[in-house]
Amino acid sequence: MLPVGSKLYSIIFLKCPRCHKGEFFEANPYKLSNFNKVKERCPKCDLKYSIEPSFYTGSMYVSYAVGIAVAVAAYVLTLLFGLQLSIGALFVVIVASLVVTMPWIAAVSKSIWANMFFKFEKEIAQKINS
Repeated sequence: MLPVGSKLYSIIFLKCPRCHKGEFFEANPYKLSNFNKVKERCPKCDLKYSIEPSFYTGSMYVSYAVGIAVAVAAYVLTLLFGLQLSIGALFVVIVASLVVTMPWIAAVSKSIWANMFFKFEKEIAQKINS
């Protein structure tokens, strides 16, 4: 399992980049009423998640890379399962996989973006535990 304190833990489990305890989003990425809405502050360590207005605009670049990774994974899975698909069918499979994972891609991209600017602070995480 991923250890608390690694950036990958914070990214995959959508936790606060500083304490890895608090939730990063208002709700699950697939709850469309709160789609992709980052909390104002961490409920555990009170970290303000946004450094400046429109801070998460840069996560669009990360989203592009994560989307490409999902598309490549869909293609590789069709090869691993031995599916002999036409170009059109392969296109449909890749687009469908991107549509289904779109909320997750957007959430993970914002989490990656935040983890680029905030670092894990072990002392704060230990204070929260005690």
